[in-house]
Amino acid sequence: MTEPLTIALNRGRILDEFLPLLAASGIEPDEPMAGSRRLIFDSKCGRARLVVMRGADVPTYVAYGAADIGVTGKDTLLEYGGAGFYERMDLGIARCRIVSAAPIGAVLPSGRLRIATKFVNVAKRYYAEQGRQVEVIRLSGAMEIAPLMGLADLIVDIVDTGNTLRANGLEALDTIAHISTRVIINRASLKMRFAEIEALLDNLRTVVDDSAGPGGER
Repeated sequence: MTEPLTIALNRGRILDEFLPLLAASGIEPDEPMAGSRRLIFDSKCGRARLVVMRGADVPTYVAYGAADIGVTGKDTLLEYGGAGFYERMDLGIARCRIVSAAPIGAVLPSGRLRIATKFVNVAKRYYAEQGRQVEVIRLSGAMEIAPLMGLADLIVDIVDTGNTLRANGLEALDTIAHISTRVIINRASLKMRFAEIEALLDNLRTVVDDSAGPGGER
């Protein structure tokens, strides 16, 4: 019997929005994921095994072949860089932006900028392209307080509605990247299990296209 495809899933909002698309494609977990402490789920159809993890770990599991397929945000892929997988599909879910933000009305220094972010590689690349000298300070959360506490001039972070920025007296400056959820495939898996993987991608494309409606927007 053929081994099931292993699919690494980004927990949280991406998981919540992706599971209905996956179910419509014919793959459902063998028990409800919501509220479960399990991290690995068999599928009812037997064709896939679903593994739930932090988004930042999804590219690593796929690149090293521990998972055949991964589902995570474009922000994670931009930060990870790397090789070992193909980015094959934009699911168009969990949309947001990576932006720079600073206190409302702040006058930024003309010289070296101090930037607080968890997207260290994204920030370095972006400001190098702008020709700006920056010092990037890695933080893991609550970016909004960094400028308010004098730790940084501005932040680079994910925003959806922008409400958290406004609530903390910050405003978005530049949009660095538009983000949505992507499907990545291990390079070796695509060669060895091409038909299975392409069939799943075709099913997902049909579901995504149907859910987008006539206007092409979800």
